[in-house]
Amino acid sequence: MRRDLWAEFLGTLMLVMTVVGSGIMAANLAAGNDAVALLGNTIATGAILVVLITIFGPLSGAHFNPAVTFVFLLKKDIALNAALLFILAQIAGGVIGAWLAHVMFELPVMQLSQNPRTGLAQYFAEVVATFGLVMTILLGLSHRPKQVPMLVGLYITAAYWFTASTSFANPAVTIARSFSDTFAGIHIGDTGPFIIAQLIGAVLALMMARMLVKTASN
Repeated sequence: MRRDLWAEFLGTLMLVMTVVGSGIMAANLAAGNDAVALLGNTIATGAILVVLITIFGPLSGAHFNPAVTFVFLLKKDIALNAALLFILAQIAGGVIGAWLAHVMFELPVMQLSQNPRTGLAQYFAEVVATFGLVMTILLGLSHRPKQVPMLVGLYITAAYWFTASTSFANPAVTIARSFSDTFAGIHIGDTGPFIIAQLIGAVLALMMARMLVKTASN
C-alpha cells in the first residue's frame, strides 16, 4: 500500500506540474494567442499521461484521478480504505505539483485562481469528458490493456479540443488547478460543480461499459 500511495502521489504531482507548467510556458510563448497556448498545453498533457501510466501502472494502476478510483471502488476492485487513501494522495500530489510549477516559473507559490469556468455548458462538458475518459480506461482494460497508456493520452489530447471545458475530467486536478492563477487555473468557486459533473460522467461510463462488455460476452 505504501508503494501504491507513493505512485499515486508522484503520478498526480507530475501530471499537474505538467498541466500547470506547460500552461504557463505556452501562455508566455503564445503572445496572447489562446489557440496556440492551448495547443502547447494539450501536447504536453497527452504526452505525460502516456509516460506516467506506463511507468506507474504496474505499481498502483495509475489512477491519478479520484473519479477513476471511485469507479474501481464501485467495481469492488479496490477496498474503501485504500480508495480513500488513494484520493488523499492524488489531491495532495496535485496541489504540490501546482506549487512546484509556480516555483519553476518564479511565480508566487500560493495562489488562488481567478479564472472563471462556469455555466451549464461547462458542467455538461465535464460530464462528457469524464464519461469518455472512464470509458476509454474500462474498455481499454477489457480489450487492449497494453494500449491503455496511449489510449488515455490520445483521448485527453482530443478532449482538450472537443469539450468546452478543455477536459479537466479529474477532481484532484480540478482542485489543484484552483490553486494556480495561471492559464490552466479554475476559480475555486467553480470546482464543486465540476467535480459533481465528473463523478456523474464516471458513473455513467461504468454503467455503459458494463452493458457493452456484457453484450459482447453474450
